[in-house]
Amino acid sequence: MMTNERQGATLPYGALLALAMTGFICIVTETLPAGLLPEIGDGLGVSPSWAGQMVTVYALGSLLAAIPLTIATRSWRRRTVLLFTVVGFLLFNSLTALSSTYWLTLIARFFAGVSAGLAWSLIGGYARRMVNPDLQGRAMAVAMVGTPIALSLGVPLGTWLGGAIGWRMSFAVMSGLTLVLIAWVLIKVPDYPGQSQSQRIALRQVLFTPGVRSVLGVVVTWMLAHNILYTYVAPFVSAAGLGRHVDLVLLVFGTAALAGIWLTGRLVDRHLRTAVLVSLATFAAVSVFFGMFPGSAMAIYIGVFIWGMTFGGAATLLQTALADAAGEGADAALSMNVVAWNGAIAGGGLLGGMLLGQWGASAFPWVLLALVLGSLAIACRARVSGFPQGERFAGHGATDH
Repeated sequence: MMTNERQGATLPYGALLALAMTGFICIVTETLPAGLLPEIGDGLGVSPSWAGQMVTVYALGSLLAAIPLTIATRSWRRRTVLLFTVVGFLLFNSLTALSSTYWLTLIARFFAGVSAGLAWSLIGGYARRMVNPDLQGRAMAVAMVGTPIALSLGVPLGTWLGGAIGWRMSFAVMSGLTLVLIAWVLIKVPDYPGQSQSQRIALRQVLFTPGVRSVLGVVVTWMLAHNILYTYVAPFVSAAGLGRHVDLVLLVFGTAALAGIWLTGRLVDRHLRTAVLVSLATFAAVSVFFGMFPGSAMAIYIGVFIWGMTFGGAATLLQTALADAAGEGADAALSMNVVAWNGAIAGGGLLGGMLLGQWGASAFPWVLLALVLGSLAIACRARVSGFPQGERFAGHGATDH
């Protein structure tokens, strides 16, 4: 049944978990090839490194499409846009499963990334519309829970599925999941109108809204630091003799991230600023800890667990702060977040590779520390707009000056 009304004082878990599953499918679709590169390479007649470009073009699709597609679909009904993205995953994962040509596979992966770019710019704002302002942070935490689950299980799940049923069938399974999700969305997710012409805010105006650039600055610096370590976690933990246990290290990270997102859901509405500052300060401390004890397996496991805790709620905290700052321009701001986030992923890969080649993985903790301290400085200064003090819903709808 279509409704324009919020659900009220309780969380609509059925609808929010459908959004969480959308995020899960986004992440698993992106990371699925990483554990299957030799098999995909054999199947398509290319080297594993060329097969790895399936991940690259997916991220590129998200990066390029998020802002223009968000703007193009602003007037569409929200459930129509959500179904549009999910059907995109159905089509392009199916095409990936059926393709026998490398370049056709890359095209399918690019457009799967396009679907993800639109999905990520939609999920946060959609979750917020379902509830009253004092529950928006918790709603976003539930809607984002698919992300840490996918990050911790995506590569292991893909590797296991590839060994059990083949890499093509792994993508077919993802298509099957999207069919389930389509039915779920139609049954459980309420519909809302898009923005009218009078409600639309120019992209430049959204960017220069007080607080938006501060939050995006934190996104770039925090996620750049995170992705340097996450992308090159294998060579980093090898110094502690954990090169053959990267899967266990990532499982510890993913488990901690789930705990982090649960804790964030409890804190985000009343203590958003404090949660951001504590997360960044703790990540900075973990960076120093990693730098002091790089050869200790126990220190690595402890540090990875704490790192996962700080990262688990990052998406919820940052998207909540960004949407609050942008107000009516929230969807456009969240599309900028997609670009910033994916840019940080790409930048983490590039910068981490340069550091690894020039100075080795031992340089990571100190570069992470510099980036996170920069992020912390931006967040500390944004006490009026961006990361305001006090309960976030108390001033909901107010404009900071």
